[in-house]
Amino acid sequence: MKPFYLLLLLLCIGCYQPQRNCEQFRTGTFTFEAMLGTEVETTTFVRNDTLEIDYFRGRADTASIRWINDCEYIVKKLNPKNRAEEKAIHMKILTTDGDNYTFEYNIVGDSKKAKGTATKTSEKSL
Repeated sequence: MKPFYLLLLLLCIGCYQPQRNCEQFRTGTFTFEAMLGTEVETTTFVRNDTLEIDYFRGRADTASIRWINDCEYIVKKLNPKNRAEEKAIHMKILTTDGDNYTFEYNIVGDSKKAKGTATKTSEKSL
């Protein structure tokens, strides 16, 4: 009888899908904190359906956005200052929880991925 319960447990766990209400994170004002060296740095970004403006260390950068589906989009800087900034970034919302979402990102064509969490601070968009 124990194998039956184990199988039932595995089926229940295998069917679990994390919450992904991506539509509410398509537009608005957000913050993202990241550890750079030994300090936590905060980026604020404002996004609408096609544009995103990032504010970091007193500078603003504008990027275009192309949505692939409700939870994935491509970000490309409009005025890159070097070759590294010319590369597009693939963003994928993995889970949502209240005003937060966890995302995964990588340079398009690169297999190395990183994760982060952003917080929606306002409905205000561009």
